[in-house]
Amino acid sequence: MFTPDTIAFLRALTRNNRRDWFLTHRDEYEAHVRAPMAAAIERLAVDLRAFAPDLVADPRRSMYRIYRDVRFSANKAPYKTHVAAVFPSRTLPKHEGAGLYFHVSPDEVWIGGGMYAPQSPQLLAVREHIAANFRRFRSIVEAPAFRRTVGSVNGERLQRVPLGFPKDHPAAEYLKFRQFLAGRQVEPIAATRPAFHRTVVHTFKQIAPLIRFLNEPLLGR
Repeated sequence: MFTPDTIAFLRALTRNNRRDWFLTHRDEYEAHVRAPMAAAIERLAVDLRAFAPDLVADPRRSMYRIYRDVRFSANKAPYKTHVAAVFPSRTLPKHEGAGLYFHVSPDEVWIGGGMYAPQSPQLLAVREHIAANFRRFRSIVEAPAFRRTVGSVNGERLQRVPLGFPKDHPAAEYLKFRQFLAGRQVEPIAATRPAFHRTVVHTFKQIAPLIRFLNEPLLGR
């Protein structure tokens, strides 16, 4: 789906992150970046039905806009220099809960998912869910296939076990997390190869049980 032209355009955009340049090269963006990502999302929609039917794969909802929100940023460059897609829960409100994700940039490709910025009530619900179901959680994130594919769960974390949980709880190290992320990084050229789709699907399959587990307490199960 993606080609060397995709990487070349994103690299050129990095050097020329200006509105006048982008408007002059918009046809290239549509052909080499937006259209391949839309096609990749539509293809993944078919795959997700088999192992993550609770997640949405739709170009209109999944693809991130190329425009940056610069209102509160010192960096006023108007465009993102990567193309990204998210596959969120069908049931939870937009931007809530855990989901799958990948992006392609001139520097690297990241494939993974998790829960990036939960609100305090959501984070507490997830921590309580982990504490109460630690054996199942551990069986997901310490499974050999999970570890071979993405390593371990990572993200921002506290120095100490949060208030309300025993310091010696078996899940103590996981309860410290403020984010729950898992993924793998590959070279940009990988996105242009025929095997890329299989790589994304395989990675998503290993992470999907974690996504489902993280969303359970938010869905009221």
